[in-house]
This record gives sequence, C-alpha cells and structure tokens, in this order.
Amino acid sequence: MTLEELRRRLRLPIIVAPMFLVSGPELVIAAGRAGLIGAFPSINARTPEEFESWLVRIERELQGTPYAVNLIVRSAGDARYEADLALIERFKPPLVITSVGQPQAAAERIHRYGGLVFHDVATMRHATKAIEAGVDGLILLTAGAGGHTGTANPFAFVAQVRKQWQGAVLLAGGISEGASILAAQALGADFAYMGTRFAATRESLAAPEYKALLVSETLADVLTTERISGMSATFLRGSITRVGLDPKALPERLGPFKPAIPPHLKAWRDIWSGGHGVGLIEDIPPVAELVERLEAQYRDARESLLKR
Repeated sequence: MTLEELRRRLRLPIIVAPMFLVSGPELVIAAGRAGLIGAFPSINARTPEEFESWLVRIERELQGTPYAVNLIVRSAGDARYEADLALIERFKPPLVITSVGQPQAAAERIHRYGGLVFHDVATMRHATKAIEAGVDGLILLTAGAGGHTGTANPFAFVAQVRKQWQGAVLLAGGISEGASILAAQALGADFAYMGTRFAATRESLAAPEYKALLVSETLADVLTTERISGMSATFLRGSITRVGLDPKALPERLGPFKPAIPPHLKAWRDIWSGGHGVGLIEDIPPVAELVERLEAQYRDARESLLKR
C-alpha cells in the first residue's frame, strides 16, 4: 500500500496511536470500522501466541481495512522481538510503527512484503537518523504528547522536518478535537496522531479508574518527568497520588533510563499517562461516536477558516 492509497482510504487524517496496556483488538477494529487507522503495540499481547491470535481476529474482522502494529525495536537475537517481527512478516500489516531503537533492519524486512514503516522521533537528530534508515514516515513527538514525549514546539519541528523530508509526517502532541487535526495539516503534517483521546473510549483497555481520570484531569494535572518510567513521559497527577506518591517530591533516579519509583509500582500499569489534550475530554464514548464528533468539528473548523 502506498502513502497516497493510505490517505484516500481514511475518513479523517487520523492514526490512533498505539498505547501500552491500552490499545487492543477492540480499539483497533473500532477505529478501522470508523474510517481511521487503529494501532496497537505487539507487546500488549502477553505472548507471541496471543499476538498471533490478535492478528487473526483483526484481519478477519477488518477484511482488508488498513491497521497498524507498533514494534518496539530491540537488538537482534531478542526472542520476543524476533517472534513478533516474524509474525508481522507473515500477516503483512500495511503499516508498522517502530519505536525506540534503530529501525533500518526491521524496515528492510517490512518493505520486502510491501509494508510502510513510520518511526517515532522526538528531535531533529532522531528524525535525520530515521530518514537515513529508510523509513516511510516520521511521527513527531512534540511537547505535550501522551506517553513518552518530546519537548519540541510543533510549529518549529514540523517546519524544520519538512525542509529535508517529503515523506509522511505525523504530528503527536495534545490533539483532542477536530480543529487541531486541521491545524496539524496546516503546519504540513499528513496525519494527526491521537492517543489520549482514544484511551477514553469504551473500546480501550484502560481501567475504569483510568478513564475517569482522563475525564476529570486537566492540562494542569499533566506532569512530564523521567522519574516514573526512566524516560521523559507525561503522567496524570491523580494517578501518581492514588499510589501514595507526591508529584512534587518524586524520588531521584538511580541513573539514566532507571525509574525512581518503588519497585512494586510500574509505569503505565499503576501510574497512568495522559497528554496535554486531556482537559478537552469530557466523556467516554464509543469510538464510532467520537469519530462522528471529530469529523463534525473538523468540517466546522475548515468552513470557519474559509469564511475569514
């Protein structure tokens, strides 16, 4: 599938971001049926066998509608990574989102079956490396993105990436409503990359308490820190206090990439993430209803802009 074919098949230029412990088959299928691309991390399935069963179900229910798998790039020889990549080669998802590591070797294998590869980047240096690795799209993690995030301003980041890159650009960071999707396109992005808003849907795997926080918390409740996961990431203040930690006095890290929280607590499982757009979330609708709303907001914003 080419990038142009991918664009033509979407109702809105949205890719529902893969969220650790939140995105599962139900969310991917609902997003695909609503005209978007749903994505999930392969490691959300506890074993390669479960990952295979998820792929079987998604393929059966979407019947050719595009979807994406998120592959955390690890070193060659990692058993789970190799098993997941082999399953990707077997099932041939049209889009694979690579994260963390160097994507070149995985991209070469995915390209052999005709798949597209989009890679997470948070800096211009990361973007240049991903381009050199031969990816098809760059996911720009800007300030305020949910989960692992960056610090770059989206206006500057998109413009500077576009100076050297004509492939696909996905903008991540605080996008929760239709006008922001249009704004992402105006900046030069091809797709809006939306996670937090879709975590607060009926089909997501997020716990009910997590979904309730996504509705009740605001921008002021989003904390960006390296101390919880070991890398810079956004977390909801209410999820930090619920496990007995003080957001203003988190323990110091023991070293790079080493979380500072007590060992019985886990980022994502016990302490939950949310991006800067969380303050615009007021309910927990089905995906189909949310997409209807986003489409109406997108059209209203476009018509309003044309009238000015």
